[in-house]
Amino acid sequence: MSRDGARRESSHPPYLSPSYRSTVKRSPAHAPLQVPLTLTELTGPGPGFSELVVEDADLTTNAGTGNAALGQRSIVTGRVLDEGGEPVPNTLIEIWQADASGRYAHARERDFPAPRDPNFTGRGACRTDADGVYCFTTIKPGPYPWGNHPNAWRPAHIHFSILGPRLVSRLVTQMYFPDDPLLELDPIFHAVPKEARPRLVSAYDHATTRANWALGYRFDIVLAGSERTPREEGGSWR
Repeated sequence: MSRDGARRESSHPPYLSPSYRSTVKRSPAHAPLQVPLTLTELTGPGPGFSELVVEDADLTTNAGTGNAALGQRSIVTGRVLDEGGEPVPNTLIEIWQADASGRYAHARERDFPAPRDPNFTGRGACRTDADGVYCFTTIKPGPYPWGNHPNAWRPAHIHFSILGPRLVSRLVTQMYFPDDPLLELDPIFHAVPKEARPRLVSAYDHATTRANWALGYRFDIVLAGSERTPREEGGSWR
C-alpha cells in the first residue's frame, strides 16, 4: 500500500492536528504526490544483523560504562504480527527513549534542567524470533516538558521502529504506559483517532514481571489491517 493510502486509513493520525502546534507549519498545504518506487526501494536493502548482539536489547547496561542505568527497570515484550495475526519473524526492531529523568542522550538536549543519566544511551535493538516475539530490558522513561502549550508535558513513552525486508516497509510508532494521567492532556496521543489510541498503550504483564527485578509490559505490534498499530504522523514526533 502507498504511504498516501496508509494515511487515509482511520487508524493513522492526520498530517495536520491543530492542537499539536508543530503540525501547523509542518503539514503540507497540498495533497502529497505519488512517487513511483524503484526496484531498489521495492526489493532492498533489508536490515543488517551482522553487528547485532544480545546485549543491544538491554538498555540498562548497553552504555558500556560498567554501571547500570537508574530508574524503574522494565521488561517490554510483545509480538510483531501481520494483517492475519500471523507472526512476523526475523524483523529488526529499534527503540529510543528518554531516561528516568525525562532526558534524551543528545547534545542538543539542554532545555530541561533535569540530571541526565550517563549510564543510559536510550537506544536498543533486537530482532523478532520465529514466533514474532521481541524483548527489551530498559527503564521506564520520565515525562518531560515540550513547550507545545502552557505547562505541557509528554507522557512516558518509548519510540519503536520496525524495519521490514526493504526500505519502504518501515513502521515508526510510540508505546505508552497504562494509567498515565498525562495521556488525557497530550495532543500527540490525541492526534490519533480515538478508536486506535488503545493500540498505542502497553499492558502490565505480571507473567513477564521478574520478582525483585523488573516490571513487565506487553506491547503487540500489528503491521497491517483494521487493527494495525498507528504510525507516527502529523509532523516530527518527539
